[in-house]
Amino acid sequence: MKTAIQGFRVRRAAAVAVTAGAVLATGALTAAPAQAVTTPTITAKGGYLMNSATGKTLFTKAADTKRLTASTTKIMTAKVVLSQSNLNLDTKVTIKKAVSDYMVAKGYPSSAHLIVGDKVTVRQLLYGMMLPSGCDAAFALADKFGSGTTSSARTKNFIGKMNTMAKSLGMTNTHFDSFDGLSNGSNYSTPRDLTKVARSVMKSTTFKTVVKAKSYTAKTITSSGSTRTMGTWTNTNTLLGWNGTLGIKTGSGPDAHYCLVFAATLNGESVMGAVMTAPSATDRTSDVKKLINYGYARIS
Repeated sequence: MKTAIQGFRVRRAAAVAVTAGAVLATGALTAAPAQAVTTPTITAKGGYLMNSATGKTLFTKAADTKRLTASTTKIMTAKVVLSQSNLNLDTKVTIKKAVSDYMVAKGYPSSAHLIVGDKVTVRQLLYGMMLPSGCDAAFALADKFGSGTTSSARTKNFIGKMNTMAKSLGMTNTHFDSFDGLSNGSNYSTPRDLTKVARSVMKSTTFKTVVKAKSYTAKTITSSGSTRTMGTWTNTNTLLGWNGTLGIKTGSGPDAHYCLVFAATLNGESVMGAVMTAPSATDRTSDVKKLINYGYARIS
């Protein structure tokens, strides 16, 4: 009797194994890993995540609620500059006194420490704007690529180009009133809209190279013709290199709190998104890490 029972158990175990194998072979269990992915909770008031390869939405939290953009505005500034026809990145731009006057008037915001009279290339200005978040570099670029007879007119015209670009990208909940995020009362966007401009401009190899750089040292030409080695610009984005993070831009301010537009690629899986109005820099970093890991898990 004991032998018969043992034989039955062996045959039953074999049957279960065969059945499980058949289920696996048909792919009936392939959905299980995706079901096991837990949607993260973030501290930021707004957040958005997409599969940047397909554009598919992976996560939303108040993704279409308008919020202050702070220095993430500079992503659009770079987009407008890089969209100029016949752009020569090695064109030299002389830093005007108007740049210095602007920085003083705004209370010395984040700066690339550009020096009046120096000649700086467009490429260097992009690094100066995107790494240390230089508002002086943003002013110089807006003044260079705007139209008008005065710096005020040119920078105003450039902001108009930013809003035109926003409309062309389908950023329906966005408006810019500055080129650097120092809002004049009407500078806002949403996590979804910021991700739209980020996805567009990350197609530029120049932009992608700039924002993934952890540091950059520019050599400018002084008014006397000599070479000046600037102090090294360090990227404000401390997430660079973590788990495939490629950028893109931080932002912070007393009203905007802490923002980050990010992109990451690992093992062929690419995600992109934004968090806005996080309570602290530490919370912002934690939020983005959660979203990047979640995105990879959803895609895989």
